[in-house]
Amino acid sequence: MKRLRAWAGALKRDVVVLWLAARDPRVGNGAKLLAALFAAYALSPIDLIPDFIPVLGLLDDLLLVPAGIWLALRLIDPALIAELRERAEAEDRPASPLGAAMVVLAWFAALIGLAWTFVWRA
Repeated sequence: MKRLRAWAGALKRDVVVLWLAARDPRVGNGAKLLAALFAAYALSPIDLIPDFIPVLGLLDDLLLVPAGIWLALRLIDPALIAELRERAEAEDRPASPLGAAMVVLAWFAALIGLAWTFVWRA
């Protein structure tokens, strides 16, 4: 249980690291974009797949977010990550209204797609 708590704490810290990396001029554009997307999603108060949906609701939290954080961190220089981790320890966890807006837009696009498929094309 201690290892799980330590992993969750490191994951929370690394979300803040990605949030900082997305604003750092020393990070490449591809890594910056990926860092911004996953930080915004992880910090969003709304999940893309709500947790009440069986299995899928928890898979995004257990697989998608950690995999995205891992990938984004792999694209950033390790020395810069170490520096950003030190800064992240002192930072408060930010909120992401942009992430919430992205999730709402994704759900809206899915609803429009379903309506187009089943109502307007029928």
